[in-house]
Amino acid sequence: MAGRALNVNVGVLGHIDSGKTALARALSTTGSTAAFDRAPQSRARGITLDLGFSCLRTALPPQLGPGPGELQFTLVDCPGHASLIRTIIGGFHLSRVSSHKGYSSAQIIDLMMLVIDVTKGMQTQSAECLVIGQIACQKMVVVLNKIDLLPEGKRQSAIEKMTKKMQKTLENTKFCGCPIVAVAAKPGGPEAPESENPLGVSELIEVLKSQAYLPSRDPSGHFLMAVDHCFSIKGQGTVMTGTILSGSVSLGDSVEIPALKVTKKVKSMQMFHTPVTYAMQGDRVGICVTQFDPKLLERGLICTPGSLHTIHAAIISLKKIQYFRGALQTKAKFHITVGHETVMGRVMFFSPAPADFNEEIQENVFDFEKDYLYQEQYLSKDSVSSEENKENDQAGEVQLPKQQWALLEFEKPVTCPKLCLVIGSKLDTDIHANTCRLAFHGVLLQGMEDKNYTETFLPKLKVYKLKHKEGQVERVMDDYSVIGRSLFKKETNIQIFVGLKVKLSTGEDGIIDGGFGQSGKFKIRIPDGLKPDTKMLLTVASKKKSKGGKGDMTKEDESSKNDSAQPVTISLSFKRYVFDTQKKMIQS
Repeated sequence: MAGRALNVNVGVLGHIDSGKTALARALSTTGSTAAFDRAPQSRARGITLDLGFSCLRTALPPQLGPGPGELQFTLVDCPGHASLIRTIIGGFHLSRVSSHKGYSSAQIIDLMMLVIDVTKGMQTQSAECLVIGQIACQKMVVVLNKIDLLPEGKRQSAIEKMTKKMQKTLENTKFCGCPIVAVAAKPGGPEAPESENPLGVSELIEVLKSQAYLPSRDPSGHFLMAVDHCFSIKGQGTVMTGTILSGSVSLGDSVEIPALKVTKKVKSMQMFHTPVTYAMQGDRVGICVTQFDPKLLERGLICTPGSLHTIHAAIISLKKIQYFRGALQTKAKFHITVGHETVMGRVMFFSPAPADFNEEIQENVFDFEKDYLYQEQYLSKDSVSSEENKENDQAGEVQLPKQQWALLEFEKPVTCPKLCLVIGSKLDTDIHANTCRLAFHGVLLQGMEDKNYTETFLPKLKVYKLKHKEGQVERVMDDYSVIGRSLFKKETNIQIFVGLKVKLSTGEDGIIDGGFGQSGKFKIRIPDGLKPDTKMLLTVASKKKSKGGKGDMTKEDESSKNDSAQPVTISLSFKRYVFDTQKKMIQS
């Protein structure tokens, strides 16, 4: 490993036209195959359409070790165009792969530069990039770009004003107090001559060096790489470039391309035009393998043969993104980004049983032995109704579970490792609306590989709904039984409810004994017998009914009618497991 530079991956993010590509060019000493808008569509449109990579090499700063050495910043230039936010998520995406079944933990984007047009401040995509950074990155530097557009006499005060604004914006984020640097990456704009020197870039390099740290890298475990570009070289083979997310790779190794269901041998490797024989987690590398059509794999994952699985559905633990407006509803569809894939998926939210809301949940593990409560929507302070809030304000804090989960059902299968980062978005929201489209983020805990998962897997998932029905006592049969009504429809098969416990509003416990007649009425057995007061109440009520319509009521009759106007209600509560094929009703 002698002579190997320390590599730190830096994500360059921001709103469209904030000058990210110009900044990456000003910082870079070496460009990769994907750098600086080389794609013809990017050049034609003047915007970054895909992730571009380049690198900056500089002397190793003192905090990273004694003696000579080099520090390499791999700059990941992410597109800022609203419709391409999914590409950014893909670039950050698998940074949560954790130590599990052969995958070693990583934070693939080690440092983030949030590029802000100093004349415009925070914009829609800069806010979304900040959200992605909070989810997937630990450190950030804010770059106020295009300071050359500020009049020289007012430049310093405008920079100070924008710096204060950004400090205020970051106050309640994990990046509070992060460095803010002012630059002009390309004075005069894209058309200006190359002889124009950038402003503030050498100061920015010093700040980047001060923020650099020894990233956690682990060569052990399965090899996994996120491929973002693929092209062929005549007579040599097909080259896949990307970032190694886990493990390591050497010349001669076999790697699998799960999307194509093929395994290929590694013929040669390069890191920023330098041939290498070995690369490990966190490295940006080009791998040349035996020929295949590069159009078949524009982006995706490659791995140790047999180590990745394709799934049709998944269970994830999740958190709502606080800037997303509106509720997260069960059965809603979201754009689900998993690894380098974004697919449509339907969600079902669930939580611990209410008694377990405060229980500490083991991280990154899902317990199939426990019961879970179905939720119509993700529970958050803003999802609790105002009436409930009023009650809770009097009683104290709103009770929310420490952890919530979702079942994701994908419209088409995805290939990804377990415990990877998942982001749910509403990317079809109007791109000009000033709103955050990222809705939730989470960790994939359990994937379902079987196409028939609804029959083979979901019945193991013990998510239940609480059901509650109410009816009324119609009349007394004897001291130990009554006839009820309005609990079931006429066509209901009452037989399936026989044996279930009910409670009368007067306090007695009863058991449904069977149907009574053809109109949905039913018989209830009261094992401990009716209370005298209840019996009297029901007897008076039934007499009133039979006397109804016979002559005028006296004042006395009217007052006694009002006394007994409150009917005796019957409550039936049970739970039913959502995925139970037999639809059994269960009472504790």
